[in-house]
Amino acid sequence: MNMSSLLKESSEKKHVFIKTYGCQMNVYDSERIIGLLEGCNYQVTYDITHADVILLNTCSIREKPEHKIYSILGRLKRLKDNNPNLILAIGGCVAQQEGEKLFEKVPHLDLVFGTHHIDTLPTLLKEVEEKRAKVCETAMCREGYRDEGVVDSSLPKVSAYVSIIRGCNNFCSFCVVPYVRGREKSRPEEDILKEIVHLAQGGVKEVTLLGQNVNSYGNDGVINGGFPHLLRAVDEVRGIERIRFITSHPKDLSDDLICCFKELNKLCEHMHLPVQSGSNKILDLMNRGYTREQYLEKVERLRAVCPDLSITSDMIVGFPQETEQDFDDTLDLVNEVAFDDLFSFAYSDRPMTASTRFEGKVSSEVKRERLTVLQEVQRKYNLKKNKAVVNRVEEILVEGESKKDQQRMTGKTRSDKTVNFAGEESLRGRLVSVKIRSASLHSLSGELV
Repeated sequence: MNMSSLLKESSEKKHVFIKTYGCQMNVYDSERIIGLLEGCNYQVTYDITHADVILLNTCSIREKPEHKIYSILGRLKRLKDNNPNLILAIGGCVAQQEGEKLFEKVPHLDLVFGTHHIDTLPTLLKEVEEKRAKVCETAMCREGYRDEGVVDSSLPKVSAYVSIIRGCNNFCSFCVVPYVRGREKSRPEEDILKEIVHLAQGGVKEVTLLGQNVNSYGNDGVINGGFPHLLRAVDEVRGIERIRFITSHPKDLSDDLICCFKELNKLCEHMHLPVQSGSNKILDLMNRGYTREQYLEKVERLRAVCPDLSITSDMIVGFPQETEQDFDDTLDLVNEVAFDDLFSFAYSDRPMTASTRFEGKVSSEVKRERLTVLQEVQRKYNLKKNKAVVNRVEEILVEGESKKDQQRMTGKTRSDKTVNFAGEESLRGRLVSVKIRSASLHSLSGELV
């Protein structure tokens, strides 16, 4: 092979296929991964058969998605057999949770990297390539949370996630997050604002501030000013039109934060406030740190400050020792709050968590029945809330083409409802007024005003 051929070969980009599972934090992490690798001679491919690297960014918050990961890894063995140079990598919470044990369960796996080692991924991949050996890096970082945010990507974005705090200190009895993400570490405000200014200069109109519990931002003593202070600073960033945040813990929802929904023009009228159960007995077993009465009081205060606030939540059914009365208490709370949407799940044991040791486990059949009943109740509120918007004119941030109909555009209301309408691609990234004409269970349809 001549020198020109060698130079051509070394300059050719390698292809990486990335599949993301789980929450918005994992989406943000995958965006960081894409940006990092694009700067290291990689490009994203959507054809898994053309990939030089296949990377799964995983979530272990529930049992079913974790089982799905192992099923997918098993099916990837055929691709590895056909191409021994293919690198199979797994990151995220399952990687952090299982570590080197993954090599025993999945012998054809090459790289395991934990939640604190995204920034070292290019180095880890190089080590796998050069040594042709299995590499595992899952050590938790002890220092504060400083990263460079999402590295520039070639994909233009209208909205973007911005991580502000990593880890969690709450240790809810069912939750694996403190074990796979570590303890809370707030990111310096100046780093966050620098990233948001950069995003705004690149055309981003909406930012969503991310954390396992954004309400506790700054409580680790490293940051001057808490979460409301940060929100007020982001509200001053030129070019940003909308601010959202996720996820909030009810016990840390302060009056100052509630007042932000009245004070800040850019803060959208939507809050995701996970309750998990409507039973005080179950909330205590979950180690949630509040009662149903305290949760309802905070919802009342939120709606008093911001009457149009859309409130969504998470709910777990079939938690150990949950009786029919406990489940009825949950249904009663759902009816009293009338959530705009509810993300509901059947309880499953997660490694390392306290609830795995609890007695009184609920049968799978009962969990399925309760989940079906809960979801049917919530569907009525979803539809009722969406129909209440019909004939109103809503401000929509246009995100792009509708996935189901490329002749239509799609975007979100300030209350986080999806709206589809006839429009042109040139509207992407713009705030437009749309009159809502009809409503379905999960979306709205309208026309430009």
